[in-house]
Amino acid sequence: MHSDMPKVVTRFAPSPTGFLHIGGARTALYNWLFARHHGGDFLLRIEDTDKKRSTNEAIEAILHGMKWLRLDWDGDAVSQAARADRHKEVALAMLESGNAYRCYATAEELSKEREKARAEGRNFRGDLWRDREPDEEAEKQPYSIRIKMPRDGEVTIADAVQGDVTVKNAELDDMIILRSDGTPTYMLAVVVDDHDMGVTHVIRGDDHLNNAFRQYQIYTAMGWTIPVFAHIPLIHGPDGKKLSKRHGALGVEGYEEMGFLPEAMRNYLLRLGWSHGDDEIITTEQAIEWFTLDNVGRSPARFDFDKLDNLNNHYIREADANRLLSIFQSALENNVGHALTETEASRILRAMPALTERAKRLPELVESASLFCNTRPLDLTENAAKQLTEETLPVIAGVANELEALTDWNGSVIKAAIMAFAEAEALKLGKVMQPIRAAVTGGKQSGDLVETLEILGQSETIGRLRDRVAA
Repeated sequence: MHSDMPKVVTRFAPSPTGFLHIGGARTALYNWLFARHHGGDFLLRIEDTDKKRSTNEAIEAILHGMKWLRLDWDGDAVSQAARADRHKEVALAMLESGNAYRCYATAEELSKEREKARAEGRNFRGDLWRDREPDEEAEKQPYSIRIKMPRDGEVTIADAVQGDVTVKNAELDDMIILRSDGTPTYMLAVVVDDHDMGVTHVIRGDDHLNNAFRQYQIYTAMGWTIPVFAHIPLIHGPDGKKLSKRHGALGVEGYEEMGFLPEAMRNYLLRLGWSHGDDEIITTEQAIEWFTLDNVGRSPARFDFDKLDNLNNHYIREADANRLLSIFQSALENNVGHALTETEASRILRAMPALTERAKRLPELVESASLFCNTRPLDLTENAAKQLTEETLPVIAGVANELEALTDWNGSVIKAAIMAFAEAEALKLGKVMQPIRAAVTGGKQSGDLVETLEILGQSETIGRLRDRVAA
């Protein structure tokens, strides 16, 4: 980073009217990566000006989602509502400089003019009081403050993702910046906060692109430096339509509950609209090193649960066994109905490489790990029950006797004992292995059978086999 470059400052500014949704999480990630790549600051601002719809639960959900994704922000989270006096001060300064004016129009008058403009096929600019002086009667009425938009020429924003975008000034309305009750509007608050917080790059969803032209005029009116804008395409569902709940537009905590790891989620969100060659698996360190706005695509990305599942499987396999167990332990204890014992925990940790081989989400791990807990007698799946017939019970009893006689409990010895039994009884190995698997696992997914028996230990294995004979 060059010393003569101003420090990069980005921000994520969610509205706390609901959870941290997936599009917001990706926006936060891109802002975080851009700041970290440049050695700059990543700030968090809670845009809680809509008092009716903002809730503390939503703020908590947003902070939890950010922490879960490990997107740490610099300094304290800023509340936009707490800065209302400063926003008002800027509106009054714009009024003073002639860049804004008082509007005494009532809601009815505005509605009537809006209808008229629509009927005549022209833009409604809200400019009823742009060039009028109030009489004494009007001056007693409440008023809002509107920005005086330029009427001529055009503005081009050099968007870091979308390229140059131009809008004719005549298309912009004289929007309200301060309501008649003295509260600032979102459009004003955003600009004042971004300026005061020193934000150099505004990276957000492209549904805000139109807002950029309005906000540009506030920067200009105040003589402030305009940040670099970067508008990212939205995320669509697999069918190419705007992402909705049925596609997976859940809160981030929804994905946590479904059993995705934060590192898989981050990798997936990173690649949902940004690329680095053909790389699919990208670590946080690589992402920070490689991330630039040049590689953000201009077309909407499509959300795909299969890809997310495959990535999650990769990260589950890579994860530290102790960490994985700590993440799903309480769910596992609910599943088996008791607190995990040391014996059970050590079995699960030993089995983890096999358990994680095919698991796409953590609930699958909970299910397969429960096999290594003491929950006798085991419940049987339909398929397992089919394996345990009058014919196979003597086989299970015989194997139990052979295994009980072993003085050394390791895989090769166990395997040799089962093979010797099959040979002595003139049975194919499969005819012995299948009922043993059914009796010992209850039909749950498990890896190599001999390895499973070794991990379960001698007494638990024999106990499970005897349970079936006695049943």
